[in-house]
Formats: sequence, C-alpha cells, structure tokens
Amino acid sequence: MAVYIFFMNITLCGSIAFIDEMVELKNQLEVMGHEVKMPPLEIMGPDGTPMPVKEYYALRKSSSDHDPWVWDRKADAMRLHFDKVAWADVILVTNYDKRDIVGYIGPNTLMEMGLAFHLQKKMYLLYPVTNDVAWREEILGMKPVIIANDLSRIEKEE
Repeated sequence: MAVYIFFMNITLCGSIAFIDEMVELKNQLEVMGHEVKMPPLEIMGPDGTPMPVKEYYALRKSSSDHDPWVWDRKADAMRLHFDKVAWADVILVTNYDKRDIVGYIGPNTLMEMGLAFHLQKKMYLLYPVTNDVAWREEILGMKPVIIANDLSRIEKEE
C-alpha cells in the first residue's frame, strides 16, 4: 500500500507581535517538508537601511497619522503579504493571546483571511476563536480548521 505525503505552500498570518513564534512555526513546518512564507523580519527604515520589524511595529504604534514613511511601509507590507496569501495552498493563522484577548486575530489578519477565503484557500487556526475576538462571526463564516497547535493536522485535513 502506497503512502502519499503532500507538501504544501503555507503562508503564516498573524500579528507582528507574534513574529518570534512565527519563525519557530516556519522552522517546524519546513522540517515537515512544507515551503513557508511569513511576514518579513526587517522593514526598510526611513534612511533606506533595514530595521527589525519589531522596532518598526513599536514605531508605528506611536506614530502620528501624518508620518507618510510609516504608512507607506505599512501599505507595502500589506500588499506583499497579500501576494504571499495568493501564493499559498493554505494559510495558518497564528492566533496567540494578545492584549487580554484569547486567540487574538487583528484587523489586518482578518483582511488576509478574507483574501484567502475569496481565493478559496484552506485556512487553519492554531487555536479556537473565542467571544473575545470582535469579528468572531466573520471568522467562523470562513470555516477555518482549528488545529489545536498540532501542525501535523495540516497534513491530515482534507
């Protein structure tokens, strides 16, 4: 009896606050044979040199609405990540806890999920969607598969 193992293109989606966890997930999924894309670890700074994405994230959170460099980088990052969603066979949403919200999914991740839904991509969530998440109904309507932090379930799901 033949055993078939399917390797997939997987894009990780989630808050930049979870970037360290995404790096670890990416490594684990690559060991399993998957090709994985995720948000960048660096963003071009205002002087044209790379800066750590966590530093950019903190800067963005404290930035004014009138700081075009910050919002230009945000727009670029969003478009580039949408391209990664389109490339993927599936997306894996890294919905860890954040700001006292269990299974946090922010507005940007919701947009990425909406794109994946529109493109008929399979979606996986690490953890269940709780009532703490503002757009719970929209997320449940996209019918993501909850894998309970078990990456092997990505391979087993139809």
